[in-house]
Amino acid sequence: MGYPVQRPRRLRQTPALRRLVAQTRLDPAGLILPVFVREGATEPIPITSMPGVRQHSMVSLVQEARRVVAAGLGGIMIFGVPARRDAVGSGADDPDGILNQALARVRDAVGDETVVMADLCLDEFTDHGHCGVLSERTRGGRTDLVVDNDATLERYAAMGLAQARAGAHVLGLSGMMDGQVGHVRAALDDAGYADVVLLAYAAKYASGFYGPFREAVESTLTGDRTTYQQDPANLTESLREVALDVAEGADLVMVKPALPYLDVLRAVAEVSPVPVSAYQVSGEYAQIEAAAAQGWIDRDRVMLESLTSIRRAGAGQILTYYALRVADLLG
Repeated sequence: MGYPVQRPRRLRQTPALRRLVAQTRLDPAGLILPVFVREGATEPIPITSMPGVRQHSMVSLVQEARRVVAAGLGGIMIFGVPARRDAVGSGADDPDGILNQALARVRDAVGDETVVMADLCLDEFTDHGHCGVLSERTRGGRTDLVVDNDATLERYAAMGLAQARAGAHVLGLSGMMDGQVGHVRAALDDAGYADVVLLAYAAKYASGFYGPFREAVESTLTGDRTTYQQDPANLTESLREVALDVAEGADLVMVKPALPYLDVLRAVAEVSPVPVSAYQVSGEYAQIEAAAAQGWIDRDRVMLESLTSIRRAGAGQILTYYALRVADLLG
């Protein structure tokens, strides 16, 4: 005797029932808070284009790291804003540089209670604002400045060693240079830092969503980064980059930005043998804040909806400026 055929019906779900059957859940342990520390700052400095986000002093940075621990977040990603910059980003591997000092102070304060992560890129430390060392290239009688991939790898290795010595658990390789993962991994292993984790920004697009971030780090960029960041029109290229980074030793891979590239995130999550992260970048944050300030959207509702969509698309970890706010809402 068969079961009677019934037409599908929509259940009237209570909030408790919705929670019970939800397929995708946000968890503070899967959120990472990006933070900025400014050399010479004596108090937090608001970032105009990112309401609620600040450049930290060393004291307020440590306080923020302790809030990350108390909230149960997965980690804290630190970006440095130096007072002086030069052509090769000398401050990036200086033990007394702002980022390395910040990493040491935060690691000393929180130990292993959360994951201390370092941005590994030269753009905040170079006077031209590019992610690598520049060199002259002459073609057809014309001389241009271009990013020197191999010279940049040497700088990344030095930067990675400095960050490992300072106490970073995870290095976020965000520069998009060819071979960066293998080069930094070899340098770390040779120096006895085999346990330092590499988060490779394998699918980082040349996006218009980074604008507010450039205010946050006081970027000196001239030109653009289209020669080494990925074309927003391409997906297959990202999958190749992920495979290459994993083969070179990446422990995690990143898709950046997040919301405009959910299809890329899903495709990467389907093939990656290592955990996949996504970065809800400054422009995504700023758009929500701007619309909420006008009363056009419910900020918290849209914030949670956007992060849930990123998680649903396949991100195991999400970098978001909303991390502490989400943890507070989730209780």
